Amino acid sequence: MNYKKNPRSGSDTELAITEIKSVYADLAKRSQERNCTLKAQCCHFTLTGKTPFLTKGEAIVAAKALRHAGRKRLPERNDGACKLLHPTTSRCIIYEGRPFGCRTHFCQSAGGPYARKDVIDLIRRMETVDEQLQGSGPRELHAAVEDALLS
Repeated sequence: MNYKKNPRSGSDTELAITEIKSVYADLAKRSQERNCTLKAQCCHFTLTGKTPFLTKGEAIVAAKALRHAGRKRLPERNDGACKLLHPTTSRCIIYEGRPFGCRTHFCQSAGGPYARKDVIDLIRRMETVDEQLQGSGPRELHAAVEDALLS
């Protein structure tokens, strides 16, 4: 996939969104059994000690989903949980646009993490999008989404 030089071009962004959504769709076709129990333990980063990192393309998809949910910025949270986790329902407010790390996560009750070897092809596709968008590699979820919201 080739992008133009201007990383802020609307068509570049749309191409990136299309490719990232394609990665997510291809991941959903993989055979690993996933059974999310909606306990949201994996979304409490201070408990798990793990925070997802997003490529620029993933951050753009997440920001678009956040805007679609009627928000212009990330909600405030001071409890160490993901800012995208609804405080009363404990559901992701951008579930369909949630990042790759949230889809392949480390939650044992949902089936445990995907082995890197099983998703490396998808990771490389996201890295290619990141390079084409002149991203700087994976970044912490909240910082990456906040920056994408400003774009």
